[in-house]
Amino acid sequence: MAEKVSAPQSSTGILRFYDTNTGGPQLDPRWVIISTIAFMIILKVVDYLF
Repeated sequence: MAEKVSAPQSSTGILRFYDTNTGGPQLDPRWVIISTIAFMIILKVVDYLF
């Protein structure tokens, strides 16, 4: 007879949290990185000009 193995409740809740779709804005990680780099470049250019 096999023993029943159960996961701790805290780790089970974390996995379930990340599996759900909340319906919020869905952003591609590449766009976040690109926009962050573009924002840093704009700030450097503005700092250099003024």
